[in-house]
Parts: sequence; structure tokens; C-alpha cells
Amino acid sequence: MIRLAPLAAALLLSGCALAPAYHRPDAPVAPTFPGGPAQAGGPVAADIGWRDFLRDARLQRLVDLALRENRDLRVAMLNVEKVRATYRVQQAALLPRVDVDAARNTGNRTTGPRFTTGFTASWEPDFFGRLHSLSDAALQQYLASEEASRAARILLVGEVADQYLALRGAEVQLDVTRQALATAQASLRIVDLQYRGGIASELDLRQARTAVELAQANEQAGLRARAQAENALVLLVGAPLPADLPPPAPFDTNALLTDIPAGLPSALLERRPDILQAEHVLRAETADIGAARAAFFPDISLTASAGVASGSLAHLFGSGGVWTFVPSLLAPIFDGGANRANLDAATVQRDIGVAQYQKAIQTAFREVADGLAARGTYAGQLAALQGDVADQQRRLELAQKRYADGIDDYLAVLSAQTDLYDARSTLVAAQLGQLTSLVDLYRALGGGWTDHTIVPNGPV
Repeated sequence: MIRLAPLAAALLLSGCALAPAYHRPDAPVAPTFPGGPAQAGGPVAADIGWRDFLRDARLQRLVDLALRENRDLRVAMLNVEKVRATYRVQQAALLPRVDVDAARNTGNRTTGPRFTTGFTASWEPDFFGRLHSLSDAALQQYLASEEASRAARILLVGEVADQYLALRGAEVQLDVTRQALATAQASLRIVDLQYRGGIASELDLRQARTAVELAQANEQAGLRARAQAENALVLLVGAPLPADLPPPAPFDTNALLTDIPAGLPSALLERRPDILQAEHVLRAETADIGAARAAFFPDISLTASAGVASGSLAHLFGSGGVWTFVPSLLAPIFDGGANRANLDAATVQRDIGVAQYQKAIQTAFREVADGLAARGTYAGQLAALQGDVADQQRRLELAQKRYADGIDDYLAVLSAQTDLYDARSTLVAAQLGQLTSLVDLYRALGGGWTDHTIVPNGPV
């Protein structure tokens, strides 16, 4: 065995080379995002804590509750523990195993009972790196599960923010609908008085009632939308909404969110947990190739056992013992091509992993590019829509005056009321789109995994 030691060491070193060297695949995206590089200075988006990004104290409270109660996040964390246990099992295979057994044989009248005890130690020297490759693969799977857990956390923060904004949008839209209903009801009262006095026609009265009924129908639809948005938020949070939540911030970007800088694709690769997860999976698949290659070489195991036997339990450990040492070697000769097929499958799986890793990069790049496009266009859209609302409001005032002066019929007032309601609804939808696009950009850049902003000298 002493003479075989140098050979074993050489084989062990050569076995490490059975797994191909890992090289990070090229990123199949442009060197910069649309619009150029990031702003100089300040932390990158991934290091901006969600408490600093989400300004609304009510929303912060809900995110904090969701991080404690959401069941999907709990499953992600438990999956990390499960994969960690799998990694420990694979690591244990690298170490010798020792077992003990004890038995009592009843024997017969002549010999009487006999007591035996023994120890067995076994070890599989990893001469060809198979166990090390499996251990490396298990480690990378564990690291991938940790990144998946971080991705789940980031996703949850973004989803809670998006759903909260949807709820706030439904509430603002309901306010718009109720204002339209109040206006329609006031107009109906005036037209009804005019009709009773013989000034307005029955057609005007019917048109005014129609406006009220449509506004009432819209109010019920708004109540349903708000209730459903709240139910979806409760599901994300994982618990009923507390009764003592802080008051909501105004439905405005500056009051709800903090603007964030963009980043370069190279920074994105280091921050997005889904991309890091895909890379760890790729590393695991690369290690699997080493395990598949090692299957072409012999499996060598060393087993030693020692034991004692006695007719009396009291003298068991005082009796003489025996020990054995049994090395064994199992070399593949003919397997019907199974080892070659396993190696081919591992190689193809590695190639699939490369494609999936690069697709994850492309998807992330597209998400960030979409977010930047939204951030660059919503400001102009909102300005135009706010101007349209002001114009429609003035048009309604003029239409009401012309109707009161007998110049136009009530149809002009009804048309102005409808167009003003549509303009306000469109503005609310655009405001919601701007807010959710900024949240999605923050998430696409890897933000949301930490509570507070990280700076070189520590959190702020």
C-alpha cells in the first residue's frame, strides 16, 4: 500500500482534470443599454434598498409584512435548506464510513448463546475525480438555490409594490368616477327642474338620467376593481392587511418612488440573481461532465473490518478479535454504451445550460431596455394628458353655460361630461403605468434584495 500511494496521488491529480475547465459564456447583448451608460456617482440600482426606493410608509409596511408572511418566499427559503442538505450528503461521500454492529446468537444446547460485535470501515478513494465532480455539482446547485431565493425576494418586493400601486390606482379611478357621478347628478337635478318648468325637453331629461345611470354602473365596476386589487394584495402579503397602516402617500411618482440610475450590462450580470442562478446551474452541468467521464475508469474501494466473539457478554471485549482488509476494484468492460450515452447527455445538457444562461442575459437586457424606454416617454405622455384633462374640463364648463343660455341642447353637455371622464381615466391609467414601469425597472436592475441602500462604507 505504501508503494501504491504515489500512484494514487498521481491518479487523483489527473482525475481533477476530467471535468472541463469552466469559462463564462459571452454575453449576447450590446455593450450599453439604450440611452448610454449609467449616471456617474451614487449607488447602482441593485444596491438601493427597497425602503429607500419605496417612499410610501404604507407600502413599506406591507412589503415588510410580505417578506415575513408570503408562502412562496417561505418555499424558496426551504428549498435552499433542502439543497444544502443534499450538498452535505454528497460531501459525506468523500469521507470514510465507519459502522458498528452487535448481535446475540441463541446457539444450541451444546454451544450456548454467543455474542459478537464488530466495526467496519469503508472508503472509496476518489482517484478519478468522480466524487469531487458530484460534490462540485451539488455545491453549484446549492448556490443556484440561494440565488433563486434572492430572486424570489426581489420578485416579491416588486409584486407587492405593483399590486399596491394597482390598488391605489383603483382607488383614484373610483374617486374620478364618483366625481363624474356627482356632476351628473347635479346636472340631472337642474334638468329635472327645467323639465318641470317647461324649459327642458323630455329628451334632455332622459339624457341626463342616462348619464347618471352610466356613472352609477361605473362606480360599481370601480368598487369591484378596488376589492379585487385588495384581495390580490392580501394574497401577496400572506396575511390580512393591518388596520393600523399609515395613511397612503399621494398618487404621484415623486411621493411614492425614488428615481434610479440605469447600469451597464456587465454590472447587470453581477447583480441579477436569476442570471447568477443560471450560471451556477451551468457550472453544475460542467461538473457533471467530469463525473460522466470518471465513469469510464475503475471504482476502487477499501474495506476493513474488525470484530470479537464470546460465549459470555461479560467477557466479550476481553476476547481475542479478528480483522480483515479487503480492497476491491470494479472496472467497466462492457456496458452497452451506457457510459458513452451518459457522457453525451451531460455534454448536451451543458450546451443547453449555455443557451439558457445567455437567454437569461438577453431577457434581462430586454426588461431593462423596456424600463428605460418607459421612463423616457411617460413624462411627455403625462404632460399631454394633463393638458387634455384641463381642456376637457373647460369644454364642459362652456357646454353647461351654452345649454343654460339655450344655445345648445343637453347632448353637448353629455358629450363633454363623457369625454372629461375618459380623459381623467386615461390620465390615471398612464400615471399607474409610469409608477409600475419604474418599479419594474428597479426589479430588472436587480433591486429589492436588501432593505437599506449599500454604499462602500456601509448602509445609509
